[in-house]
Amino acid sequence: MSTASLRSMASHPSLSSRSHARHAPTLSVHTAQGERVRSRDGRELWLRGIESGDVAALQRCFTRLSPEDIRRRFLHAMSELPLPMAQRLCNTDPALETALVLVDESVRPAEIRGVGRIYVDEAADSAEFSVIVERDWSRIGLGALLMQRLVDDCRHRGLAEIWGYVLLENRPMLELCRELGFTRRLMPDEPGTAQIRLTL
Repeated sequence: MSTASLRSMASHPSLSSRSHARHAPTLSVHTAQGERVRSRDGRELWLRGIESGDVAALQRCFTRLSPEDIRRRFLHAMSELPLPMAQRLCNTDPALETALVLVDESVRPAEIRGVGRIYVDEAADSAEFSVIVERDWSRIGLGALLMQRLVDDCRHRGLAEIWGYVLLENRPMLELCRELGFTRRLMPDEPGTAQIRLTL
């Protein structure tokens, strides 16, 4: 995603004032490298588009996820993030994808603490989203920030809808999406899974 797109998205917030006040981190500065943001507990991160050089950091991030986190994100168990898959995730087609990362530069090498992405279905005029944040960095507004930016990106693209699959046990994500105005539909063929949608 380009810096111009990030700036455009930042200038058109999509969260309700109540949700924004409750969840969103403080935006402190824009630069050519993205946005520097501060979480509710004061930790600073860079929010930027994923890059081809993020492969190793993305794989390291995966190793810090719990089996539960992995299942909630991928909807099935995975023991590792294979190199070809990591390379594919870090090399997006900007016409059909947006992938944002929250990068912690307080450590060396810098680490990815959260990832949000959309895949655009042009025929359906919609995009599927996914969001994951490391457990040690959860519940401090970062998931909400990623969701806000993804919703804004879909609106910037002129899409009609953003949607995703969420396990019913993933209560924090379901609650966040409810506050953002998503509707929920149970999946009869996939017990324990809901499809959530937001009309834009």
